[in-house]
Amino acid sequence: MTELTDITAVILAGGMGTRLQDVVDDRSKVMAEVAGRPFVTYLLDQLEEVGVRRVVICTGHHANHLENKLGDKYGEMELVYSRENEPMGTGGALRMALPLLESDPVLVLNGDSYCSVNLAHCFEAHARYNGAGVLCLCEKPDTASYGSVDLGDDSEIVGFREKDATSGPGWINAGVYLLNRELIESIPSDRAVSLEREIFPDWTGRGLFGYRSDCELLDIGTPERYEQAETFFASLASARKKGSVA
Repeated sequence: MTELTDITAVILAGGMGTRLQDVVDDRSKVMAEVAGRPFVTYLLDQLEEVGVRRVVICTGHHANHLENKLGDKYGEMELVYSRENEPMGTGGALRMALPLLESDPVLVLNGDSYCSVNLAHCFEAHARYNGAGVLCLCEKPDTASYGSVDLGDDSEIVGFREKDATSGPGWINAGVYLLNRELIESIPSDRAVSLEREIFPDWTGRGLFGYRSDCELLDIGTPERYEQAETFFASLASARKKGSVA
């Protein structure tokens, strides 16, 4: 049986970050500084805390800067890079990295967002559901800016709703996934493709489950959200000291 410490983690870090270029124009958005260090290092800390030993980082825009800054080690973790020469989308980048992924399932994190979910609990949920994949979900009082995920009684995902100005409270994709290799192998390898918009809806009915988490979520994709990052992590650190965050 695969243990969490044997899992290969993937960070999707190849995006152009077009909306953030007015404030971060000389590096990829995952390298945008938060409290004096790159945003992606907060994700690496999260992985290191649960014992992950191998991380594949999917790079693209400003790949040289990222790879040179991070190197091939972070603490005790090995860092490996899968570089796209042209934009492949989140799905295409993940499919391209498949030869570097040494575990089944694979833990996938969006590089431009941080979800405070307990990764060990997400891993346990994947084993409990015994499906092909698990998406971590976060509850929002208004899903209009995100789109939402519909679940069946057994937590299997039955549908995805696009962003909708009339949306109310619901569960949204939090950017953390545990995916079996068979799912990743089914992603088209010859074109750019989006996990969120194209692949996940296509996987509905194929054993894709949602893990509902009481987590905090930060997406740095816009200047307004990026400005909130330092306060977000300071608040998380304070909550951990008080014992209110796992």
